Amino acid sequence: MPVFEYKGFDGGGKAVSGIIDADNPKVARSRLRRQGLFPTDVDVQTKEGSKGTGLNREIEFSRYFQFITVRDIATLTNQMATLLGASVPMSETLAALVDQTEKTKLKVVLSQIKEKVNEGSSLAEALREHPRVFNNLYVHMVRAGERTGALDLVLRRLATFTENQVKLQGKVLAAMAYPILMSFVGVFILMGLFWGVIPRIRSLFDSLGGEEGLPILTRVVFAFGDFLISGWVFVLAVLLAATGFGLWRWIQTKRGRRWFDRFKLNMPLLGSINRVVAVSRFCRTLATLLASGVPIITALNIVRDVVSNVILAEAIDRASENIQEGQSIAAPLRQSGEFPPMVTHMISIGERTGDLEPMLTAVADSYEEQVDSTMTALTSILAPLLILVLGGVVFLVALGLLMPMMNISSRLSQM
Repeated sequence: MPVFEYKGFDGGGKAVSGIIDADNPKVARSRLRRQGLFPTDVDVQTKEGSKGTGLNREIEFSRYFQFITVRDIATLTNQMATLLGASVPMSETLAALVDQTEKTKLKVVLSQIKEKVNEGSSLAEALREHPRVFNNLYVHMVRAGERTGALDLVLRRLATFTENQVKLQGKVLAAMAYPILMSFVGVFILMGLFWGVIPRIRSLFDSLGGEEGLPILTRVVFAFGDFLISGWVFVLAVLLAATGFGLWRWIQTKRGRRWFDRFKLNMPLLGSINRVVAVSRFCRTLATLLASGVPIITALNIVRDVVSNVILAEAIDRASENIQEGQSIAAPLRQSGEFPPMVTHMISIGERTGDLEPMLTAVADSYEEQVDSTMTALTSILAPLLILVLGGVVFLVALGLLMPMMNISSRLSQM
C-alpha cells in the first residue's frame, strides 16, 4: 500500500503535516478529513527520496542528506520493546512509532513495515525488505523472538546491544577527535607561515643582498616554501590521491581485502586495538544472538559478517564447521592464533559448563573496558606528542627566520 506525505490544517487552523498510508490519494484525503484534518497537499512517498507520480514527481534532495543512524535504531527498538511489553498490539505499536518518528525517511520505512505486518507478514519478514536500515543480525534476532514468543525481551536485548555498539564507537571517535583536530590546526599554521609570512621576509633578505650568506637552516626553510608555492605540491597531491584511489580499488578485491585486514590486525600501535574491538564485537554479538534463541550455526554465520575482518571470519567459519561435525567452538579459534588466549579459554569453559552466553558477555565487558582505557591512555600520550612535534617544526621555521635577522642586527650595531 502506498505511503503519502500530507500538509494541511486542523480544525483550529494550525498547520499540520505527516505520513499516512492509503490505496490512493483520494482515500488518503478522505481518511484525513475523518480525523478532523483539512489536507492541502497529498503526495506519494518513496524510499528513494521523491514524491508525486508521473510528470508531477518531485525529487526531495534533503532526503538524500537525511541519515538513519545506529542511535535512531537503538531508540526505535527500545520504544518498540516498551510498547510490546505493555501488551500493545503490533499494528498499534508500529502506528505509534510512525507518528512519533521525526525523520521522514524513517517514517516511510516504518509505514511500509506496518503495512506488510497488517497484510499478514511477520515483523522479521517486513524488516528484511529494508536491509540498509535493519541488518541481518537485527532481522534474525526479531525472527527468534517471534518464534519463542518473547519478542519484547529480545528487542530489549537488541536495544542494549545496539546502544553498547554506539557507546564503543563513540569512545573510539572521541579519543581520535582531539589528535586529528590538532593535526589540522598545525597544518594550517604552517601553511599560513609558508604562504603569508615567509615570502615577505624573503623579499626583505633579497633587498639586502640575496640568500648567499644566509644560514643553511634558513635556506632549507626557503626551499621548502618554494616547493609549497610551486606547482609540484599539486602534482604530489594528485599522485597521492591516485595512489590512494588505486589502493582503495585493490582493497576491494579478495586478495587486497585479505592483506588489508591482516595489516589492520598487525599494524604497530593500533593493531592490538583493532583486534580487541573486533573480538569484543564477536563476543557481544554471539552472546546476544544465543541469549535470544538464535541457533548456534546461524549465529556464527551472522557474527562472521559483524567482525568485518576476513582473517577472523575464516576462523569463525572453521568453528562453524567444527560444530556441524559435533566438535567445539574454542579449538579452531585457538588454532587460528587470531583470538587472544583468554577468549578461547573462556569459550572452552562456557562450552563445558553450559554457560557460554555469560562467558561471552564477561569477555565482551572486559575487552570494552580495555578499549576504553587503551584509547584514553593513547590520547593522553598522542596529544602532547603532536603538540611537541608541531611546536618543534614551528620552532625550526622561526629559528631559520630569526638567525639571519639577528646577524643583520649585530652587523648594524657594529657599524
